[in-house]
Amino acid sequence: MKGSCRKKILGLLVFFQSTFIVSASLAQSPYALKTGRELTLLGAGVASFGTSVLLGSTVDPLTSAQVASLNRTEVNTFDRSATYHWSPTADKLSDVALAGNVATLGLLALGTKTMRQDFKTVAVMYIETIALSSGIERTVKAITQRSRPFVHNPAAPLEEKLTRDASQSFFSGHATISFSTAVFMGEVFRHYFPHSRLKPVVWVGALGLASASSILRYEAGLHYPTDLLAGAAFGSLVGWGIPKLHEVKNQSELGRRLDIQPWSNGAANGIYLRLAVFSR
Repeated sequence: MKGSCRKKILGLLVFFQSTFIVSASLAQSPYALKTGRELTLLGAGVASFGTSVLLGSTVDPLTSAQVASLNRTEVNTFDRSATYHWSPTADKLSDVALAGNVATLGLLALGTKTMRQDFKTVAVMYIETIALSSGIERTVKAITQRSRPFVHNPAAPLEEKLTRDASQSFFSGHATISFSTAVFMGEVFRHYFPHSRLKPVVWVGALGLASASSILRYEAGLHYPTDLLAGAAFGSLVGWGIPKLHEVKNQSELGRRLDIQPWSNGAANGIYLRLAVFSR
């Protein structure tokens, strides 16, 4: 009797032990690629960039006479202060700040296991972000043909004022790319690491570099405040929108992470539970 009872108890223990098995594995990516959508987005980016090149080639540079006739009082009050700035050093430093943001994103994508395992998805989304934001920004520049602030500044060299680029101020490419990169970085980081204490650090660092790049463009005499504000707003919208379009949408967070199946090894039956979690 005791032996029979012992066997029953042992059988129950085996049953309960084998009934609930939880395995941890790499979770489904928070983002997903779809061939049709990616071709559309990449195609739109390439098309806008191509359009910008064609339109840019038709921009007529200012002549010496036109430069001489310019009057900074014709610039609106909000933007006028930019016409007093000219600094090649600030121009170079703005490139450094922009490159720093892009490099930081690269380090996060390659230096963290979770993002590295999903590198293809992150890379495709970022290429779409830059292609669209830069292509549209350059197209608008070629259409508006706004003279840069330094064109009004006697301290700036005349040869710089007579280039096509001197007539393409609105809106800022550096602000667009910097803020699209910064917002993209903050968004993807918070989705891959939703519980990380480093989220504020990533956001503040990325937006800080983007702001520094934009301010340096102003100090260099290359952009008006309105150029920078428009670039920051548009870049932020694209940097947020592209990851948003790729988010994996399921009925619930638990439903996405929990897999329940019947289980049997011949001696015992039960239910197999597989709970997916991100590795950190």
